[in-house]
Amino acid sequence: MKPISLLVLAAVVGWLLYQTFQPALHDPEAVSRPVTARGDLAGDEQNTIDIFRNAAPSVVYITSIAVRRNLFSLNVYEIPQGTGSGFIWDRQGRIVTNFHVISDASRLEVTLADHSTWKASLVGAAPDRDLAVLQITAPAGKLQPITVGESKNLLVGQKVFAIGNPFGLDQTLTTGVVSALGREITAVTGRTIHDVIQTDAAINPGNSGGPLLDSAGRLIGVNTAIYSPSGASSGIGFAVPVGEVNRVVPQIISKGKVLRPGLGVTLANRSLTGELGLEGVLVLKVLPGTSAEQAGLRGTTQVGDGLVLGDIILAVNGRKVTDYDSLRDEVERYQVGETVALTLLRDDATAEVNVRLEALQ
Repeated sequence: MKPISLLVLAAVVGWLLYQTFQPALHDPEAVSRPVTARGDLAGDEQNTIDIFRNAAPSVVYITSIAVRRNLFSLNVYEIPQGTGSGFIWDRQGRIVTNFHVISDASRLEVTLADHSTWKASLVGAAPDRDLAVLQITAPAGKLQPITVGESKNLLVGQKVFAIGNPFGLDQTLTTGVVSALGREITAVTGRTIHDVIQTDAAINPGNSGGPLLDSAGRLIGVNTAIYSPSGASSGIGFAVPVGEVNRVVPQIISKGKVLRPGLGVTLANRSLTGELGLEGVLVLKVLPGTSAEQAGLRGTTQVGDGLVLGDIILAVNGRKVTDYDSLRDEVERYQVGETVALTLLRDDATAEVNVRLEALQ
């Protein structure tokens, strides 16, 4: 007897299976269900859809590319190093994103909502604020600037919407609320970013640099960080407020950097202040020709083997400062040219002087 070929065996098994399941295949009740009309969307659903449709063309995908050298051939090659999000600031092709998204890149590419990709150059950055501005040469017709709102009147509980490219997924929308205001996070430079917005809208890797929007579709913050042991969203995300963005970005565009305000004085560091047992920030020297000199601030002088202490700064516009870092943070809440009131300890008595802030060199 000849052996049965595999082809014949497969045909027999297939026929047996067909006979077994034939009744189910011809079940007269196995028919499509009738479709129920959806009806109108709820008002908040339609608003969310409109927000995404209107804002998504302003959101971009950023790829940072690094140069590496092959250890064996020594050839140089490029590899994608990371991805992030950003948004169109104006029709001149400026793109706003996080500094940490682009900080280590050798080359940058920006992909618009229409999937066209453009080489990007760095205009400038504010690492202490985790903000950066890029430039692309796309025609104005392809560029839809984002609508800018304000962050000073935000309320805990109001709805927010985040658009970005988490995990490289194109144009993703997540929703949530403002969870808290006035938070503080640490920038890549180690400096503190104040007045940060906390939200429970899902923010994941790749969302960084994308916009946080209010229910009117206006920019209220730049998504910058998440708090998560796993690296994925755990319902605690942070965004740099748009008030800070609107202050920093024009300076980057016009000067390539942020003008840092200063008092026109040299200050004692924390170590010296601690050795002297002082509360506040000791003025060591008042720079000539500055508004601090005009305001009458006093520096520290040496008389014989001893020191005559200068003014000790206790507060800026009523906000207490305890060391150099806290004073710097308070001063940088303001812009060059603005005047602040300094509360001083002078000759064992408190005094108050007004000083116009000057650009640090």
